[in-house]
Amino acid sequence: MAIWLLVMGSARADVALSEAEQRYREQHPEASLCVDPDWVPFESVNARGEYEGIAADLLRLVAERAGLRLRRVETRDWDESLRASQEGRCQLLGFLNQSPDRDAWLIFTEPMFTDVNVLISREEHPFVVDLAALGAVRLALPRGTSIEERVRRQFPDIQIVLTDSEAQALALVSQRQSELTMRSLTVAAYTIKKEGWFNLKIAGQVAGFDNQLRIGVRKDQPLLRGILDKAVASLTPEEINTIINRHVSIRVETPTDYRLLGQLALVFAVILLSNLFWIRRLRRLNRQLRHDARTDVLTGLANRSALNQYFQACLEQAGRYSQPLAVLIFDLDHFKRVNDQLGHLQGDQVLQGVAERLRAGVRGSDFLGRWGGEEFLVICPQTDARQAGQLAQRICDGLREQPLSPALPLTLSVGVAQLAPGEGADSLLQCADEALYRAKAEGRDRVCVAAPGAAAGLATSVRSAG
Repeated sequence: MAIWLLVMGSARADVALSEAEQRYREQHPEASLCVDPDWVPFESVNARGEYEGIAADLLRLVAERAGLRLRRVETRDWDESLRASQEGRCQLLGFLNQSPDRDAWLIFTEPMFTDVNVLISREEHPFVVDLAALGAVRLALPRGTSIEERVRRQFPDIQIVLTDSEAQALALVSQRQSELTMRSLTVAAYTIKKEGWFNLKIAGQVAGFDNQLRIGVRKDQPLLRGILDKAVASLTPEEINTIINRHVSIRVETPTDYRLLGQLALVFAVILLSNLFWIRRLRRLNRQLRHDARTDVLTGLANRSALNQYFQACLEQAGRYSQPLAVLIFDLDHFKRVNDQLGHLQGDQVLQGVAERLRAGVRGSDFLGRWGGEEFLVICPQTDARQAGQLAQRICDGLREQPLSPALPLTLSVGVAQLAPGEGADSLLQCADEALYRAKAEGRDRVCVAAPGAAAGLATSVRSAG
């Protein structure tokens, strides 16, 4: 397999190296590199066998700063480059995302370049807020990418259609052979302009799927990674932007129709601006959806779904570190009378008022939510039953002494329970519920604390109204 000399670094690094790194560079002045020969505009090998693109220019600059020579190992495609790296035929992979699979044989520098990945669809396809909600939609992806690896892991229902290149993935979407592709915004913009695929649009963005493009170094070369990492850190935003602007442009090999070119550029600019607007809007919608999915509409407190999620995390922490954990179930006494006598609108206002009192009464470390109907749940990490009972009593006393309305005196009954060793969520909530039932049975307006791990019905009344 042919080997090509890529970069002649300067004889002396522009970055400060440790003594061990200097010795390594003196003993190993050259490093072998594998690349993706067809990933325009990031990196490619042209018809003359020359390595070019954004990654090529960045690597030349990094090699110069590090005082290293890089030689490219010739490969047919990205899959062969990955195999060559795994087999030790090249020490470096020049421009790639870190992933769990690649961590098996590579260590990585800090990112040289960061770029968002976006979902690309045809113009008529609706914007995508939640990729998981699309089910078995077809997603075209070039084979061997970290995106393929992550999509398979996080979205198992998605049907992945593998392609041999970026352009082929976009072509499948343009030709309705795939609904979507997920690609770098830089690559998508370049390819759509170059191929004239103006029937495509940016349909959304998946959180956490941004490109953090780094140099991958074989695990047995930590000193080489350290040298390259220092050179990467020396790159300035101005240098990176200059390199990007050098490559993200339309190249015209035939006589240019500047009027047509201007029209195409204008159309693309409108599409890009429109899609960037939608990306921002989608981000806002995603934040709103996440908030709505975890929030009770009436009271603005956490809903049952959010309580369950937080409760599981607290149970795991309490079990792992042997910390106390308590829960409180508040129930509004005789709430049915409020609805029957004053109407449901007034009842909703009462629930909102009680929610505000509870929010003001709990501690910063507590997690409050609406459990259902007129019941509210408070999860108290690192809190035992005695402390939780005192908290509940203080809140009940406050509502009794300063009612929401003088014409509408309201009281609360509370069941308190503490997590016992080996106890799960269901049994802890059952203990608290039984303590609440006991508080109701003893006359309401009181706090009952269940003994840790107690069977149903064993609870102690802390205080009743005078």
